[in-house]
Amino acid sequence: MSPIDLIPDFIPFLGYLDDLIIVSFGMLLAIRLIPPELMAEFRMDAVARERLPKNWRAAAFIACVWFVCLLALAFWMFEKFL
Repeated sequence: MSPIDLIPDFIPFLGYLDDLIIVSFGMLLAIRLIPPELMAEFRMDAVARERLPKNWRAAAFIACVWFVCLLALAFWMFEKFL
């Protein structure tokens, strides 16, 4: 949510469109304000991080935990409200 809300959010589509535009321009401004040598360093760091090993088992475990939690929430809501 932007503190500058040109169009109220309850107006369908247009309400969130101004927020999207403001955030996009804010990101572009932030990227342009970063010095080029610092941006090059960040890009090199990102490339180096791509080469790090990935633990797919841990990711699968976390995804399963989230799935079980969402499933439990769905069952609880089903019993509570229906």
